[in-house]
Amino acid sequence: DILKDDYKFSPSGTYYAPPNGTLDNFVDYVRTLPYNEGPEVFGLHDNANISCAIAETNGLLNTALSLQPRSAGGGGKSWGDTLAELSTDISDRVPSVFDIEKALILFPVKYEESMNTVLTQELLRFNKLIARVNSSLSEMKLALKGLVVMSGELETAGNTMVVGKVPSMWSAVAYPSLKPLGSWVNDLIERIAFLGANWMDKGEAPKVYWISGFFFTQAFITGTLQNFARKYQKPIDTVAYDFRVLTPEEQKAADDAKPEDGAYVKGLFMDGARWDATEHVIAESHPRELFIEMPYIHLLPKEQTEIPEIEGIPEQYTGSREGTDHVYNCPVYKTSFRQGTLSTTGHSTNFVMFIRIPMGEEYKQKHWIKRGVAMLTQLDD
Repeated sequence: DILKDDYKFSPSGTYYAPPNGTLDNFVDYVRTLPYNEGPEVFGLHDNANISCAIAETNGLLNTALSLQPRSAGGGGKSWGDTLAELSTDISDRVPSVFDIEKALILFPVKYEESMNTVLTQELLRFNKLIARVNSSLSEMKLALKGLVVMSGELETAGNTMVVGKVPSMWSAVAYPSLKPLGSWVNDLIERIAFLGANWMDKGEAPKVYWISGFFFTQAFITGTLQNFARKYQKPIDTVAYDFRVLTPEEQKAADDAKPEDGAYVKGLFMDGARWDATEHVIAESHPRELFIEMPYIHLLPKEQTEIPEIEGIPEQYTGSREGTDHVYNCPVYKTSFRQGTLSTTGHSTNFVMFIRIPMGEEYKQKHWIKRGVAMLTQLDD
């Protein structure tokens, strides 16, 4: 296509290969190009300019916060006063650890229900984090009163909390998150409520799972596949997920009834594009709209042979089956960092899975890949 005279490198038509001519013709064309290249040169949406500006601003403000003095001036609060207030506020809001014995009684290990095991494992992980938060805050309050020695670890944590960041002693035993301290605490409390009040206390699994609330999301994904494989007596390595984004009408019904197979999930945000509920396809973002909340998505387990191959993927990756499914294979990440490390389980600490999203006939996968479109389980604020 590049060899055609009317080919344009970007939708605006500003960038193209000029027709054959003299050196002056080429120089004149180059002089008409914008002084500052826009995101369209790289295949990105214009909103990428906003994301870039936000990142630069956050970097500047973080540097400024790290340089603020610890002493009080002009009637302001001192470092110790600010830290004491923060410690008291957070410790009052974060609940105590979960009762694991109660959870094991209410949700015993069952062959046909892997979600019981997923829940108890999640509670154990959150208990470790809750215990670390509560114990460190107790020590912090005692150290500020002079009753115990302020260790180097506590002082580092205090410096981090005062500038609105999550202490490394917490994040080391926590799930991946880029949120500032206030949002991180709110998010932790919501996750605890999801597992406790909305699941354990009700005595049954929720009809729609908040996928963002899991500490180890892969356990939930594998557990749902395992339920399907055991129900139909299929080897688990022969089944995989198909996906369906629910319509507004189906979403209302999903709140009242679980699916026959698989699970309904919510809590995903699309970055780099939006969901067109009218056409039921992925579409270009609106101006100044960086993220949109996705509707409920049905994770539907099927035998791998029943799931069509994605259109446009070379045969060496699909075998002898030709790709016919006109979808975008959208990656899902826990945070916007979009990279991670392999954990001891062999899973990425940030990447979750690929979810197939319908797209319009006028688009191909490469368009959304160049756009950098992905889904996130949580935002940065």
